[in-house]
Amino acid sequence: MVVGAMRNERDEARAIRPARRGGAAAAIGRAGAVALALLLLCLAAAGGARAAALDSLTIATSTGAHTFQVEIAATEAAREKGLMLRRFLPANRGMLFEFDRVEPVAFWMKNTYVPLDIIFIARDGTVSGIAADAEPLSETIIPSGVPCAAALEVNAGVAARIGLKVGDKVRHPFFKP
Repeated sequence: MVVGAMRNERDEARAIRPARRGGAAAAIGRAGAVALALLLLCLAAAGGARAAALDSLTIATSTGAHTFQVEIAATEAAREKGLMLRRFLPANRGMLFEFDRVEPVAFWMKNTYVPLDIIFIARDGTVSGIAADAEPLSETIIPSGVPCAAALEVNAGVAARIGLKVGDKVRHPFFKP
C-alpha cells in the first residue's frame, strides 16, 4: 500500500511538473523512491513483529472469571526477552511463558521497566505460586519454588485485585486438564 501511495503522489507531481527523462537526477529520484519504499516496508514489518498476536486466557478465582489478552513466549529466545525493555503494559494484558518441561524456574526483572506479578502455573492450569509486585530493573532471582509448566506475567497488583490464590485455575489451550 505504501508503494501505491507513493506512486500516486509521484503521478500528481508529474501532472504539475513534467518529469525529466534520463540523467543522474532521474536515477537518483527513482533510487531514492525505491529506497524510501523499502525503508517504510521494513519499518512496518518491524512494528508488526513487536505487536505479537494475542491469545485469550482466563483466570478463575473466588471473585469470578478474569480474562486477559496475552502474548505467548514459547521459544527460548522469546522466553529470554520476555517483557524486557517495555515501558508500558496495557491493563488486562500479559505474557504467558510456556516451558518445554515441568520443572522449577526462576525469573528476574533485569531490563524490565514495568512492575509485574508473576504467576506460576502447573501443567493442568492450577496456580502453583505467585510472586507479587516484582521490582522493576532488579536482578534479584524470583524462583517458582515448585515445578511449573508455565508462568504468566501481568501488571503488578493484578493478582491482589482479582483475589488470586494458589489453587485457582487458568484456562488456555496450553494447559491440559
